[in-house]
Amino acid sequence: MTYSDFSSLKFIFDEGVAWVTIDHPPINLFDIDLMKQVSQAGRLLEEDDRVRVIVFQSANPEFFIAHADVEMIRRISDFEPSSPSGFQRVVERYRTMEKISIGKIEGCARGGGSEFLLSLDMRFGAIGKMLLSQPEVGLGILPGGSGTVRLPRLMGRSRALEVTLGCEDFDAELAERYGWINRALPADEINFFVDQLARRIANFPRDALIRAKRSVVANEGEVTSSLVFENQLFHKTLQDEEAKIRMGRFLKRGGQTVVYEKTLAARLEDLGEED
Repeated sequence: MTYSDFSSLKFIFDEGVAWVTIDHPPINLFDIDLMKQVSQAGRLLEEDDRVRVIVFQSANPEFFIAHADVEMIRRISDFEPSSPSGFQRVVERYRTMEKISIGKIEGCARGGGSEFLLSLDMRFGAIGKMLLSQPEVGLGILPGGSGTVRLPRLMGRSRALEVTLGCEDFDAELAERYGWINRALPADEINFFVDQLARRIANFPRDALIRAKRSVVANEGEVTSSLVFENQLFHKTLQDEEAKIRMGRFLKRGGQTVVYEKTLAARLEDLGEED
């Protein structure tokens, strides 16, 4: 597979930086197709000696990645209780690969979209445009794509629980205070800042970059067992009747459409009410 074969990811290469633009209308839903492409892109980029830094961005100003496809989640049947899930393995590749990865966030990234960003090395959000959320508990499940593993490491136990259990949207400035993102930047400055940072990093010696990242990753401790435990608990929630009801109502009431997704956090409590 070559970079020109991707339908929902666009690639530009310049001075050691790979700019990857997500373009999967209407809301960049993390469905099977987009997940496969993100996985395949990870393999290609990992092996590409031209690339030292990867920057992910979105062609959609309102959505970075909306979240994982709830219809897909409802149909999940492959479960290996002693291994991380397929999605966990996809995002774990980005956390551990010997490339530096950056998320430039100018829209919503909830659920699996947030979890993908959490696997990247750095995240920068546009003030007034970025929103992050882990809304899964509101649907009766839990963040099963590494969210419960990565959030406590970034922001501590109490704040991770607030994010996970409260299911609220976090704007760029609050996300920065909590440690969810590196910096909140004015919307008219984020492009220049990320561009300059990516090029600066890419200009440094490759081996030094690799070894520095290896050391940081090693200090995060053993992660696989935590991912396995999260995966086990996630699959248990999928069997709960309340989760099945809530996910069904979410889809029936307009979930995964542009209008509904813009106010998703406010709609989660209503999923407990009958039609």
